[in-house]
Amino acid sequence: MRRIGIDVGGTNTDSVLIDGTRVMGAVKTTTTADVLGGVRAALEQLLALGDPGRIEAVVIGTTHFTNAVIERRDLQRVGALRIGLPASASLPPFIDWPEDLASIVRGQVHMVAGGHEYDGRPIVPLDVGAIRDAARRMADAGLTAVGVTSIFSPLTAECEREAERILAEEMPGASITLSHDLGRIGLLERENVTLLNACLQDLAHRTVAAFAEALMGSSIVAPLYLTQNDGTIMRAEIASRFPVWSFASGPTNSMRGAAFLSGLEDGVVVDVGGTTTDIGYLKGGFPREANAAVEVGGVRTLFRMPDLLSIGLGGGTEIAGDRIGPRSVGFRLLEKGLVFGGDTLTATDIACAAGRIGLGDRSLVGGLSHDFVAQTLARMGDMIAEAVDRMKTEAGDVRLLAVGGGSFLIPDDVEGCSEVIRVEHHAVANAVGAAIAQASGEVDQIFSNISREQAIEAAQNEAENRAVAAGAVRGSLKLVEMEDIPLSYLPGDARRVRIRMVGDIGSA
Repeated sequence: MRRIGIDVGGTNTDSVLIDGTRVMGAVKTTTTADVLGGVRAALEQLLALGDPGRIEAVVIGTTHFTNAVIERRDLQRVGALRIGLPASASLPPFIDWPEDLASIVRGQVHMVAGGHEYDGRPIVPLDVGAIRDAARRMADAGLTAVGVTSIFSPLTAECEREAERILAEEMPGASITLSHDLGRIGLLERENVTLLNACLQDLAHRTVAAFAEALMGSSIVAPLYLTQNDGTIMRAEIASRFPVWSFASGPTNSMRGAAFLSGLEDGVVVDVGGTTTDIGYLKGGFPREANAAVEVGGVRTLFRMPDLLSIGLGGGTEIAGDRIGPRSVGFRLLEKGLVFGGDTLTATDIACAAGRIGLGDRSLVGGLSHDFVAQTLARMGDMIAEAVDRMKTEAGDVRLLAVGGGSFLIPDDVEGCSEVIRVEHHAVANAVGAAIAQASGEVDQIFSNISREQAIEAAQNEAENRAVAAGAVRGSLKLVEMEDIPLSYLPGDARRVRIRMVGDIGSA
């Protein structure tokens, strides 16, 4: 099966064409401000490598949405509707957001009576009139995106579904995000990711439309998918509704690509880019998932995110005496780096001086002392070793998979690692990870008044259906993750069941 995988980063757009398990070619282009140009250029160059009629899928990963939150750009004002009064009144929506971000996103805040107790009983009857009044106020204010959060909606989503119906009547065409579709137990964190998703709706529609336009402009007739932050894919139309699902898709693509290129399913992956180094852990070929709250742009969230650690070390990291970073020349490396005729000493210059890589004119760093170069490289190695140690969950040594365009900064021997594995096409492992991604379906739900076996069976059936809806072939599905946690404080033999099914995507 031939696929194209594309990873749109902040600096470069990496792309590959694969045929089964073989990488037929790789292309690295500059990311453009409108996204469209860079993707179109990548597709044009890849099409020269193979028959476009044989391409069965195009899979794109992007950091576009994460960067928008971090950089406070391209975000729309949203209406926040929380269902839960008289409870939860003391901590209103946006309470724990950084003020600079909240001032951009916060349109209106409405809190109404309703929601459920932890055992599924209504707190009070849902205030339908208050919801309708809130909808009209938001419509009058010109808001076109709303985030709806109800207390304990992952247990029962009745209130959120009814609110969605009313909002659709009063605000035709508005984008409505329901918290139970995204988050888990934990009101504020679930509400936060709901509001982040809502404020990205316009950008998501434009970005996905640009990807689709680039595909239509080529001679490829194949379905378009976007990668998610768990290492799997979603259809383009789903991605435009839930952009937060792609928040960490860049590092997870690199991790999946590392597993594919190396043939290994377990180990630590160190992905060195131009500005940062991302460290993650592979388990069964997929990124280990974070079990605690994860901050995105200073906002606490609790939803499906990989367990990652980022440090300020990359190919463009600036070196000043004994200091390594945290500043980086980033995409200006070819302009600012010493070996390219620039005036800034970078990590790449140090690696070139040590003979680790041949870039630019090595004679331009000939004045660096051998001791200085060796000491700086050693400190970089220590930074990586310390980060790897923080990500390890066992006492023994682990295998380290080195990927990314700046992976030449990783020493051949890292303390705590049994070996350092460098794979072919390591610089475009992110695009490879996108190209080979599978479809998934996940259920994270509380079941009560049924047996353990019935709860697991119900969750697995729903996860399978969601994976098939995402594009997976039912016969290829396999169980990759399952948690079964009894909840002693809930009645009715309640238990939380989380199941994830993964399968190959079908042909167009």
